[in-house]
Amino acid sequence: MTLSDVQVAAFDELEPRTAYLLWRLRESVFVVEQQCPYPELDGRDLEPGTRHLWVADGDLPVAYARVLDDGAYLRIGRVLVAPDHRGTGLSGALMRAALEVVGERASVLDAQAPLAGWYAGFGYVVDGPEFVEDGIPHVPMARPASTA
Repeated sequence: MTLSDVQVAAFDELEPRTAYLLWRLRESVFVVEQQCPYPELDGRDLEPGTRHLWVADGDLPVAYARVLDDGAYLRIGRVLVAPDHRGTGLSGALMRAALEVVGERASVLDAQAPLAGWYAGFGYVVDGPEFVEDGIPHVPMARPASTA
């Protein structure tokens, strides 16, 4: 596998070792690096409509995102790249793969405020006021359903 290959799986399709490594990666970025002590395992990973997307270097995940099914729309979240793989284009590859999962449905995300412009490049627009979550400014963003 190359670093450009994005894998997609429902929770029940994940190998136990892979699931452990994905959760460890999320914790290392969102809880440890960003110093946000919150319950990272929120129960949504287990939902039948959730899709986990990741890129591995060998068998070690180095980038991750998930897509949640919120009914009327899909929600992209937990987008991250391990520190030693940042600047390599993996985040863009993840977002393009996430948008393939989204398909023609409407989707939303809560962007860390400094990244709103980056998400705008994928068709997202700010859809509400800035808010602070775990000490980090965020903005809600939305992308309408595709009519093409």
